[in-house]
Amino acid sequence: MRSPIFVAIDTPELDRAKAIAARVRNHVGGIKLGLEFFSANGRAGVREMAELDLPIFLDLKFHDIPNTVGKAIQALRPLEPAILTVHAAGGRAMMEDAKAAAPSGTRVVGVTLLTSLDGDDLASIGLASDPHSSVQRLTALAREAGLDGVVCSGNEVAAAKKLWPEGFFVVPGVRPSNGPAGDQKRVMTPRKALDAGASILVVGRPITQAPDPDLAARAIEATL
Repeated sequence: MRSPIFVAIDTPELDRAKAIAARVRNHVGGIKLGLEFFSANGRAGVREMAELDLPIFLDLKFHDIPNTVGKAIQALRPLEPAILTVHAAGGRAMMEDAKAAAPSGTRVVGVTLLTSLDGDDLASIGLASDPHSSVQRLTALAREAGLDGVVCSGNEVAAAKKLWPEGFFVVPGVRPSNGPAGDQKRVMTPRKALDAGASILVVGRPITQAPDPDLAARAIEATL
C-alpha cells in the first residue's frame, strides 16, 4: 500500500523538483505540482515528473465559468493526472463540467477553503466567518456535482467525511508537531488528520526544505 503522503513540490525549477521527487519517492504516495511549477514548466514539465512513476496530483485550482474550466481540463487530458483540483466556490455547473472533462481515471476534488484563510479573512471578503459551516456547505455542493471529494483542512475533515462517508478527502496544511506553520493558519499534525478522515495528506516545506528530504519524509511516515 502506498503512503498517504503526497509531497508538494512547489518550485519553478524542474531539476530541483525532479531531484526532490527522486529522493523521497520510496516514502511518499505521490507528488503534488501546483501553479508555481506549472507556470514555469507547463505540460512538458509534468510529463518529465511523471517519468518517476509516482502518481501526479495536479493542483491548479480551476475557478472560472463552466465552459472555460471544462476546456482547460480537456487540454490536460493527455497528462492523465491522478488528482485535479477546482474551486468548489465556482458552483455546481462548473464542477459538473470539470468532472465531465477529466480523464476517467482522474479524481476531481473541490477546494473548499484555502488553509491560509481564517475567520477574519472570510469576513473581510463577505463570507460567513465560520470556516466549518462554509466547508460543510461546499462539501455538500461538490458531492451533488459528482466530484470525487474535496480539499479541506484537518480541522474540518471529520465533519466533511460525516457528510460524505465515501468521499475522497485531501488535507493540506499538514505540519509535524514540531514544525512551523508558515503561512498556513488552519493546520494539523499528519497523524491527527489521518485519524480524522483524510484520504491523502499534502506535505510541502517540512519535507522539501529539510536538509535531508528523504529523512524528513520517513520521519513523517513513521508517525502514521
